[in-house]
Amino acid sequence: MQFRPCIDLHQGKVKQIIGETLNKEGHDVVENYVSKHDSTYYASMFKEDKLTGGHVIMLGEGNKEVAKQALQAYPGGLQIGGGINEANAEEFLEMGASHVIVTSYIFQNGQLMMDRLQRLVERIGKEKLVIDLSCKRKGDSWFVVTDKWTKFSNIEIKEETIRELENYCDEFLIHAADVEGKRGGMDEALVARLADIVSIPTTYAGGVSSLEDLARFKQITAGKLHVTIGSALDIFGGDLTYRDVVNFCK
Repeated sequence: MQFRPCIDLHQGKVKQIIGETLNKEGHDVVENYVSKHDSTYYASMFKEDKLTGGHVIMLGEGNKEVAKQALQAYPGGLQIGGGINEANAEEFLEMGASHVIVTSYIFQNGQLMMDRLQRLVERIGKEKLVIDLSCKRKGDSWFVVTDKWTKFSNIEIKEETIRELENYCDEFLIHAADVEGKRGGMDEALVARLADIVSIPTTYAGGVSSLEDLARFKQITAGKLHVTIGSALDIFGGDLTYRDVVNFCK
């Protein structure tokens, strides 16, 4: 189990927000934290601690330059997501990203666009691609959500789907969108399901907010999944000490 750090960018600043509020008409974005530090501050911190596989997420427009600064501060150490497509993926890899993270580009109108996924793989190689399968619960299962987590796709998180997509990417990134940013505990049922069905590196995000949660996460997954933590960390205004998380996961 590895700790995969994150740098979320919104309107050119490092922020922690409740993701499902980002694109709701008539609602303001709910911000948990707005940092006084820039993206390079966090990238340099993660580099110093030798944390790999962290992700920079561009939440909307106006974040490209600050994302570039983070990637250049830690070349090869960070992944990048948010608006990634076939046209710009290579550009971000050239900036220093180890991988690009793709979601809405390959999920359109509730469907997985295999032609887009295949073209992207042909262009950059599956070893440079992370597929974001961030999801919400519907009934007894979970389905991928797109368009900043506002629209359900018909892609169910199940073994058949995972096996097929593992042929096209190096890793998965999966936010439990129902609990992400709310510091109310992880979705244990989703965590258990993912641990059962994935066979490539997979990072879970959502609700982990204490060392007790981390210990429970490790127990449920037998160390099979990686974990990312955002707004619960003290470096993002929370109560969970970043240094304790680093030490626990090492």
